[in-house]
Amino acid sequence: MALGKRTLGLALYLCPGIAGKRLSRILVRNETLGIGTDVFLAMGEASLREEYGLPAKTASGWLVKQKPLIEEANQLEEKLDKFGVGMITSADAHYPEALEEFDDDPPGILFYFGNHKLLNSKTFAILSSRKSSPSALDYAEKLAEEGVLAGEILVTGHGTPEYERAAVVPLRWGSPRIMCLDRGLFDSLGPELKDEPFRAARLWRYQFDRKTDLAISLAHPEKGFVAGANSRRDRLIAGLSKRLDFVNIAPGGNMDKIARMGLKAKRPVRILDSFLGSREWTRYGATMLEL
Repeated sequence: MALGKRTLGLALYLCPGIAGKRLSRILVRNETLGIGTDVFLAMGEASLREEYGLPAKTASGWLVKQKPLIEEANQLEEKLDKFGVGMITSADAHYPEALEEFDDDPPGILFYFGNHKLLNSKTFAILSSRKSSPSALDYAEKLAEEGVLAGEILVTGHGTPEYERAAVVPLRWGSPRIMCLDRGLFDSLGPELKDEPFRAARLWRYQFDRKTDLAISLAHPEKGFVAGANSRRDRLIAGLSKRLDFVNIAPGGNMDKIARMGLKAKRPVRILDSFLGSREWTRYGATMLEL
């Protein structure tokens, strides 16, 4: 039996050096040119380098580890299917267009668990650099409540006061949310995918509700936090959001970059007038939010 496209995508994802644009390039090229998985698996190093642009070390590593990687992918896929975890690759027709419009280097693969229909909703995000003032955190909560009561879906994360102050708001009102994780689904939601990812949320909902909420991760489903995961999570949150609200932006930091990406992608960007240089953003097309 020929290897399925989903399994191939997962095996490639597991291979060191193949991620992001490289994974997307392979999957999209195979889909566009009608290259079957059996044909791709039979390709030598020269073809992988010339036709797919893989570096020599990466191409060689894939060929050497191809069989064990496919076995690992099959085992992981079996576990994902058991728990109802979905997987989207950049070659899939239902890959979120919003991500491709926002990010020049969108994730090659996404793992999701829960109410995937939320991706088609009117979404928004409350974003902030670290060490926001107490008043900025209060305002983040207020903005989240305004959006939720207007019927919008909050896209958020966890692990920082800035995200968590906003993330509990939908729980108070029984509204859905999209949680973007900086680690694997099983690491964040527990071995049965039932745990809320941060303590404060458990005051309103003891278990993660897959029928209401959606959890999305770029990370290997069974792995924990890795270096650089925070910035990739932040870009994922912004990319899935149709409006970006910022309560604090540190010059030159990750949120500074994300705000510029949002404006370039023609997303509505609103900036809280609470930090030095906030009004400068109006020159680039942002809207000011007064305290």
